[in-house]
Amino acid sequence: MKDMQSTLHALKFFRLPLFILFAGIFAGFYIGGWEQGIVVAILAILEISLSFDNAVLNAGVLQRLGHFWRTMFLTVGILVAVIGMRLIFPIVIVMVTAGLSFQKVIDLALNHPEIYAKELTSAHPSIAAFGGMFLLMIFLDFLLNEAKRVHWVNLIEAPLAKAGQLKTLSSLIALVLLLIAAKSSGHMEEVLVAGVLGQVTYLLVTGLTRLFEHVGGLTDESKHGTGKVVMATGKAAFMLFVYLNVLDASFSFDGVIAAFAVSTNVITIALGLGIGAFFIRELTIWLVEHDTLKEFKYLEHGAHYAVGALAVLMGVSLVYHVPEAVTGLIGAGLIALSLMSSVAARPKTTEP
Repeated sequence: MKDMQSTLHALKFFRLPLFILFAGIFAGFYIGGWEQGIVVAILAILEISLSFDNAVLNAGVLQRLGHFWRTMFLTVGILVAVIGMRLIFPIVIVMVTAGLSFQKVIDLALNHPEIYAKELTSAHPSIAAFGGMFLLMIFLDFLLNEAKRVHWVNLIEAPLAKAGQLKTLSSLIALVLLLIAAKSSGHMEEVLVAGVLGQVTYLLVTGLTRLFEHVGGLTDESKHGTGKVVMATGKAAFMLFVYLNVLDASFSFDGVIAAFAVSTNVITIALGLGIGAFFIRELTIWLVEHDTLKEFKYLEHGAHYAVGALAVLMGVSLVYHVPEAVTGLIGAGLIALSLMSSVAARPKTTEP
């Protein structure tokens, strides 16, 4: 009975995303028949399956924000994710890399999608370098955090947490790896520029967040698993909201390009990936409202390891093709392992 109630509660919570899914499939059918409707569903499922680690990371940040910012995350944030990242961003990328006007790129997207897809794919080195460096900094700062007390892989994490006393260590490691990736890629200049921009973006957003928290008298002594969550307010909350959207963008970069392997219809791609993005944001709210990160204490660790793996694979993709299935399976596997470890670590209860 309890399992049935939980299932019904979950279905009720996700009724809006499910409605949007079916509405998107119908829109795809209206655009190009059943084939496009099925493609919308495939893209939505692909986005959801590849982005669960994104939802866990989002939840770790969103739990520090109040009701207003959670609402903004599902309204303004979803507009940025769907219209901004899944529709406008690819157009801007093609404009910059191909040196074409907005009108010309729109014409390519609508009337010559194969050429549009080719131009967008050619921007992969810059996109992978920017997103990879942003995600790599998240992973390194998680490991090299001297305040972190809960360790999943203690043999690795405990000494790295102590090494975090060297405040610039994560940046130095990231820069060395960027140089190696750039030299191997055959696109050294563009990879270096994009990678440095990704690192600077991360440092700027997180630095401003910490500054505003300090000015407001807020500290998060329990960040990364020490138990106590300190709510952010004012400018610090705004910067966390900005961080959430940049984080989502970093996860979506390669997904947008990979979607062209499934379809070259930009509207269909925007529909499918947009539906997936909305599901992930609703899942983030679910994780926060049900205290899932507190209940499963290693889940956030697994998500960070998945992010680290994704960052490395983005670097590898500068030289070799990395199938989306590989990325998804590695991420899902790490999260599944962290979930099982969390369940095993629960205190044993004795029957009376």
